[in-house]
Amino acid sequence: MQNSDTPSAKPGPAATSFLSRRERFLAQIGNGVAILVASPELLKSRDTDVRYRANSDLLYLTDFAEPETVAVFTPHDPEHRLTLFVRPRDAEKETWTGRRHGVEGARDRFGADAAYPLDELDERLPKLLEPADAVWYSLGSSQEMDRRVTSLLARFRLSRPRSGKGPWDVRDPAQVLDPMRLVKEPAELELMRESGRLAAQGHLAAMRMARPGVGEWELEAAVDGTYRRAGAWGPSYPTIVGSAVNGTILHYTSNDRVVEDGDLVLIDAGAELGNYCSDITRTFPVNGRFTPAQRALYDVVAAAEEAGIAAVAPGNTFQGVHDAAVRVMVKGLADLGLLPRGDVDALIEDGGYKRFNTHQTSHWLGLDVHDAGGYREPDGSPLRLRPGMVLTVEPGLYIPDAEDIPADFRGLGIRVEDDVIVTETGREVITRDVPVDADEIEATVGSGVMETAGR
Repeated sequence: MQNSDTPSAKPGPAATSFLSRRERFLAQIGNGVAILVASPELLKSRDTDVRYRANSDLLYLTDFAEPETVAVFTPHDPEHRLTLFVRPRDAEKETWTGRRHGVEGARDRFGADAAYPLDELDERLPKLLEPADAVWYSLGSSQEMDRRVTSLLARFRLSRPRSGKGPWDVRDPAQVLDPMRLVKEPAELELMRESGRLAAQGHLAAMRMARPGVGEWELEAAVDGTYRRAGAWGPSYPTIVGSAVNGTILHYTSNDRVVEDGDLVLIDAGAELGNYCSDITRTFPVNGRFTPAQRALYDVVAAAEEAGIAAVAPGNTFQGVHDAAVRVMVKGLADLGLLPRGDVDALIEDGGYKRFNTHQTSHWLGLDVHDAGGYREPDGSPLRLRPGMVLTVEPGLYIPDAEDIPADFRGLGIRVEDDVIVTETGREVITRDVPVDADEIEATVGSGVMETAGR
């Protein structure tokens, strides 16, 4: 059984946005030709596929979400500036796997200048490439396309002395697309706000049904079910529900433990809505009351998040967000006796805090949960934030269950994460519909147990 449903329960940005992006992309590849290939369909087992989600670069430029698609961008050819090679309509297969747009739909609905059945790619691609000086293609996207591109380059190399035509080399389209995707358009930002609001609702649903004896998997179901009921494609990544020491595992997704009285629960989850992702983490006591050690460590992480968010502003650096959060965490760890007391700068330089803080504070967010874009300027200096960028702020402390750690802190994992838009004057936090303040969290946890869980 295959599943080829598309991820957009709601329409993406307006068609004019896609046309504008394509023109910007075409202008930047000069005399080259770009090839983007759809993500492959993945087999789960036997005849059951993993649910399909299209390649984000392909979505960004075309909004075409079907598998087995190749997009070719040719700025030198006015009749083929965008050519889509797609699966043709097939009544029998569509009965099993869902409707296809086909060649006509690729042209009429998605604005391709030309569209052909995928089986014509080998016949038509050499002609499209012939006038180019370079092929913009991400090697490793597809073994089949890798072979096709390298074979064509070898063929042009042999014929060039006679014809004077054909591309010379391969360049990664990420060089152009990553900076484009890094700064979001207004329509993208509105989708991300909606996604953030929905992600917060999922977290609230889990907090409200939390109680000792709940399964991590039940909390996961509360989160993911909220997304699907609202019409989202689903979670932006596998939902993380880590209780007790499981909260110290950064990408824990087993979600198979029964949560016990006194445990902390760390939920890291986001919704994918209109192809755009959100990413929230909250940590809370399952019984609705932090222990003194849990509260002390939680307050350090929450204060670190506030410091990181405050550092988000145009002109500030991406690295500066991390540095601001780290300063607060290092001082807090020293105050709690988990690091030696001393000058904060010296403690940061020593690096001992990295035993408890094992990851960066931020990453980009957009069509992917770890979205496109570098973290350094072309000269190697820290990248400066600009309006329209969207990043997470997510400090975390993970205390090992070790003999040299005070008993009350052993095995605690605490992370707090929100999504932040860089604005003209500062920042906009788009995921605060779920509480961060410890007192508000305690008031929320378990508040819907009787209604939601019936227990």
